[in-house]
Amino acid sequence: MASTIDEVSHGRFILGVGAGSDDPEGAAFGMPVSHRMARFAEALQIIQPLLREGRVDFTGTYYQARDCEMTPLGPRASGPPLLVGGSGPRLLRLAAQYADLWNIAYRSDPASLVAPQAQLHAACTTVGRDPATLGVTVHVAVAYPDLGVPPSVRAGFVPAYLTGSTEEIAAAMQGYAQMGVAHLICVCTPYTATALTRLAEAVQVYRRMRSGNREA
Repeated sequence: MASTIDEVSHGRFILGVGAGSDDPEGAAFGMPVSHRMARFAEALQIIQPLLREGRVDFTGTYYQARDCEMTPLGPRASGPPLLVGGSGPRLLRLAAQYADLWNIAYRSDPASLVAPQAQLHAACTTVGRDPATLGVTVHVAVAYPDLGVPPSVRAGFVPAYLTGSTEEIAAAMQGYAQMGVAHLICVCTPYTATALTRLAEAVQVYRRMRSGNREA
């Protein structure tokens, strides 16, 4: 399915995967939630070679993929980029081993990325990978408290939010870019047309910042 989406999107698809963290979600879909990280490690040993080489022969404790071949391949010789999301020592090592991109969720200002990025670099060193070859993406929680905050937000589900004026949010985007972040995935709170319009305005200001820096 990932290869097909990459085909119809003319090579613009990124396959994002993770180990999961919500037991009720697993129960709703009939998915096992035990040994989550071990299952994910095996899944990556199947997914990555299928995307990269079009074939795999794997037998593990949880998954088997014997003499599997994926044809036809998509528009890119190496397949769509593989993004691994999450944190924690074991997951960071898996990202360093298998991923093209690593994602961390619910960051606020760029300073909140410094410590996780250092941990990622350490994981890359452990597996013998140059950290510069592993792209970083960040899931940023943007909030507009004056427009209202849903109960789930007040309950503290998200650890920190990026708030401020249009210019301040654009400056934070610029800060992430200067740290080498490849993509920002923004979740807007509240999820309303007004909030999304403000976020779009911040993106426009950020793009003008980037354009000005290139001209300078």
